[in-house]
Amino acid sequence: MSAPRHARARAASALTSAALAAALVLLPASTASAHVRVVPESTAAGGWTVLTFRVPNESASAATTRVTVDLPTATPLSSVSTRPVAGWTATVEEGALPEPVEVGGATLTRAPVRVVWTADGDGIGDGEFEEFALSVGPLPDAGTRLVLPAHQEYDDGEVVDWDEVADGGAEPEHPAPELTTTAAAQGHGGHDAAGADTAADEAAASGDASVREPAADVPSRVLGALALAAGVAALVVALRTRRRGSDAAR
Repeated sequence: MSAPRHARARAASALTSAALAAALVLLPASTASAHVRVVPESTAAGGWTVLTFRVPNESASAATTRVTVDLPTATPLSSVSTRPVAGWTATVEEGALPEPVEVGGATLTRAPVRVVWTADGDGIGDGEFEEFALSVGPLPDAGTRLVLPAHQEYDDGEVVDWDEVADGGAEPEHPAPELTTTAAAQGHGGHDAAGADTAADEAAASGDASVREPAADVPSRVLGALALAAGVAALVVALRTRRRGSDAAR
């Protein structure tokens, strides 16, 4: 084999290895953040929203049988309702607030403080996840950071607390689900559009199938597609290089 053909073979091999390495780096990025997180339908201040908590099971030997989410007390959510989940029982617990809080012109001394989902059967098994949705409102002022610590209990007694708050820098090992409220959207004629979806959000809590589902995890899908495209491109280059080498040898 001539030197140019050796060079082409080495180049094709290097490109293939690089593409596969890129795929190995990119694909785990979409699954590395396998922790309890919240996906808000909207974040407009003063409005209502559906909060969807995605709970993956991270144990190969135990099932998740209970999930608890702590609700904020400094900026309480005066109304919280649950969407039914087959095989699970949900309970909204109320409690006294540390101090009275003004919400929507009313002074609250008590409010929902936590929601508990308990499995009626096997729970969430290895390689599975479940979604639990809440209809909540009204949301506090724009710029308010709502931290919603979650506690994941397994049937072997292990409890994982997702309650660490990220304050810049690297993400903590067990980050708490959170969101930050945004300015109220203005609709036509200056009316606040944030409250326009209140009926839809309340219907979501009652299990109405017409309610919009949470947006897909777009970044994960994009990363996966890029990794797949890189692998395909490397394969095509390698095959073309091998074919040219075979033709030259004839």
